[in-house]
Amino acid sequence: MKRQPLRLAILEAARILTDAGVASPRADAELIAAHVLGVERGRLPLVPLVDAAVVDAIGQLVTQRAKRIPLQHLIGWAALGGITVDVGPGVFVPRPETELLLEWGLGVLKGREYPVVVDLCTGSGALALAVARARPDAVVYAVDIDRNALAWARHNAEARAAAGDTPIRLYSGDVADGTMFAELDGLVDLVLCNPPYVPEGTHVPPEVAEYDPPPAVFAPESGLAVIRHVVAASARLLRPGGGLAIEHDDTHAQAVPALLRARRVLTEVAGHADLAGRPRFATARRG
Repeated sequence: MKRQPLRLAILEAARILTDAGVASPRADAELIAAHVLGVERGRLPLVPLVDAAVVDAIGQLVTQRAKRIPLQHLIGWAALGGITVDVGPGVFVPRPETELLLEWGLGVLKGREYPVVVDLCTGSGALALAVARARPDAVVYAVDIDRNALAWARHNAEARAAAGDTPIRLYSGDVADGTMFAELDGLVDLVLCNPPYVPEGTHVPPEVAEYDPPPAVFAPESGLAVIRHVVAASARLLRPGGGLAIEHDDTHAQAVPALLRARRVLTEVAGHADLAGRPRFATARRG
């Protein structure tokens, strides 16, 4: 059977996804094609022609994606900080916006040997595992309250350890518990957190509304309820000079920095934009 240009299959896929309202149709089309072919996305230009069966397989996944099933559920993984983690039903899918938060956190650790890092609301474990990959000397703790998220995080942690990365320390716990990690009070170099922060009642895309676990997305008190506990926990956990980075909703540009400044021990409070220029995370240092 005659082979077909991969480029045309990707163009058709992107057209279908555009019509379906997918936010990044071309990127998703290319990632689906790369997944079907078993190659990295950047190597797609090296595959000019493909069999009809490949085109059909791409088309089947594109049909699913057009129904707004998350791309990461279809291909089975999400990327963050140079690693991939497995994701699926029952766990929040890491987003590219979190890359900048991770980058800031790794900057805090420069020049520190054997740093102690805590990832609150770890979900799939992506942030904690990305830190462990970038800093093999770090002691990384990760915690979540949701048993489904912890099952995914445990699976990903075991996979990363099998690949040779430094193991992380994974716990079940509630960030609202003032005794959580009490043995680490004043000893932590970096706290990272991508908590539930979307104000309840906010309209979100179908990929979020129908597939991300609601407790991992939405929070009471205009989206600030969990963030308040994270700020309190961080203020006691951090050592002097330690850093904190919290992702937040783009409506929280003033509110989250204000919560950080309200803690006298926290200094150098700053807000940061995501790749699209929207307010996305706030940082502080322990004075």
